[in-house]
Amino acid sequence: MLPEATLDQARQVLATLDARGESLATAESCTGGLIAAALTAIAGSSSVVMAGFVTYSNTAKVAMVGVQEATLAAHGAVSDPVARQMAEGALARAGVDVALSCTGVAGPGGGSADKPVGLVFIARARRGAPTIVERHVFPGDRAAVRAATVAAALRLAVD
Repeated sequence: MLPEATLDQARQVLATLDARGESLATAESCTGGLIAAALTAIAGSSSVVMAGFVTYSNTAKVAMVGVQEATLAAHGAVSDPVARQMAEGALARAGVDVALSCTGVAGPGGGSADKPVGLVFIARARRGAPTIVERHVFPGDRAAVRAATVAAALRLAVD
C-alpha cells in the first residue's frame, strides 16, 4: 500500500501531464517499479502512463533501454551517466514525451565509500529539452530510500 501523500503527488503529476497532453514512461532500478506503481494506482492513469521498464540488472538496462555497456563499465550502474541513458532510452523506446529513471543503492548492503547506501540518481528526459539528473543521498532503511526516490522522481516529472 502506498502512502496517501505519494498517491496525492501521483494524482498531481498525472493531472499536470494530462493537461499538457504529455505521455510518460519510467525506467527503474532501485525502486523496482514503484514509480510506475504509484502512477498507475490512480484511475485514468492510462491516458498518461505508456510504459514502465524495470531494469534491475545491468543486462536489462542494456537490453531494455539501451544503456551502453561502456558506460556501465566506466561509471557503474549507480551513476549520473547511467540514469541519463536510462531516461533517454525509455523516452525513445516508449515514444513518450517524458521519461523518468532511477538507479541507486537502496541497502541495507551494497554501499561503499564512493557510493553509500541511500545514493540515488534520478533523471528526467523530456522531448525537446535537456535531460536533468539529480543526485541524492537519502537517509533511512531500504523502504525509506525507495519511498524518497519515488517522491523525488514524481516531483521531477513536472518541474
